[in-house]
Amino acid sequence: MKRFLVIWLSLGLLVAFSTSVFALDVKFSGEYYAAGMYLDKTSLQKDVGPSTAFYYQRLRVRTDFIVSPGLTLITRFDAMERAWGATRSAAGTTLALDSAGTVAENENIAFDWVYINYKSPIGVFDVGIMNDGATGTIFGDSYSPLGRIKYAYTIGPAEIKLAYTKAREAGNTAIYAGNTAAADNDKYGIEGVFNWKGGKAGMQVNYYNYANTRPPTNNYKRTYFLFTPYVIAKIGPVALQAEFNYLTGDQKYEGPSITPDIKLQNMSGWFDATADFGMFYAGGTIAYVSGDDPGSSDKIEGGIINGGRDWSPCLIMWNYERTNWAGSLAGYNSAAQDTAMANAWFLQARGGLKPIPKLDIMASVSYAQADRKPAGFINNDYGYEVDLTATYKITNNLSYMLGAGYLFTGKYYKGTSDSNELANDFLVINKLTLTF
Repeated sequence: MKRFLVIWLSLGLLVAFSTSVFALDVKFSGEYYAAGMYLDKTSLQKDVGPSTAFYYQRLRVRTDFIVSPGLTLITRFDAMERAWGATRSAAGTTLALDSAGTVAENENIAFDWVYINYKSPIGVFDVGIMNDGATGTIFGDSYSPLGRIKYAYTIGPAEIKLAYTKAREAGNTAIYAGNTAAADNDKYGIEGVFNWKGGKAGMQVNYYNYANTRPPTNNYKRTYFLFTPYVIAKIGPVALQAEFNYLTGDQKYEGPSITPDIKLQNMSGWFDATADFGMFYAGGTIAYVSGDDPGSSDKIEGGIINGGRDWSPCLIMWNYERTNWAGSLAGYNSAAQDTAMANAWFLQARGGLKPIPKLDIMASVSYAQADRKPAGFINNDYGYEVDLTATYKITNNLSYMLGAGYLFTGKYYKGTSDSNELANDFLVINKLTLTF
């Protein structure tokens, strides 16, 4: 009899727990890619650095737990983000640039998002760790998961959005003895958006109170506003995007320091247009990120905002994926071609051909030069890059890309001496991408 009671009790518990599970709707989405890269030079200095070739991959999975209509728990993780057969990274505590986990954790599995999305009668609330760093167009975006509280309310074609972001916590916790006072990094934002058929325009204002550079690291803190107007529109066959970023604030020195306060004034922006004529398309981009004037000691005009990791205009220049997997390309005197466009003017012309619906062939020519030459540098020319890519859509969810890029290295990378010799560089990449 006892045996039957145990069985019936077990069945009862199973039914009870199953009832809860059946009431929960779960949706999965994500992306997996596997790619191979060949880079002819791992340095822009002549006869320095070998070539490199390797394969790499990443799995990214988003899971939405729909608890009830309007209430969802959203999670995302990255897994097996590693070069095939390569030595694993050492364990540490420094987070990867675009993850809530370390590089070593991403080589196994790292959760980036866990947050609640609640569509209430008075607006939409998001609370938890989610993406931060994306505004308006893709230009200037460098997403990274951070703790946030967001609110959005829609009235007809207009939206109002509020956000608080905790970028750094330096207070004492049971795990971390901060031993610092008021050294947190906090951000407060408000955004207004107006939507219409075929486009939208918006304005975001963020206030940054960044105190991580207070003692013992340094003796100042930065407080500044970042104003970001943007527009995305489609006029006939032409898709347009434009964004401008204006940062203004102060770097205030504290304590016994006699260093005068420094004015912060950075700017960036872009204009991008693509005309689609069916089988053919053509477009162009103009982008700008201010550089710091070495002759002005009372102002910092560059170095705080940039073109963003999410915007990769070329296969070599300012391509986050290339830098993340193959490393930066060093010139002389700390000059390097790396992750995000900074201190630069950038021009690009591109054109594409779609001979069949599943195949997209695109070529581009890009030129870039420094907005400001660092002290002692002899030239501001970053160089030219020619890229060619072909993407074939094998199925609705599976695509294959083959690309090649050639960088005609500019004299900026000679640094402070014209006798420093440079080398051009080229890259070949192929990439299989599955979305679901």
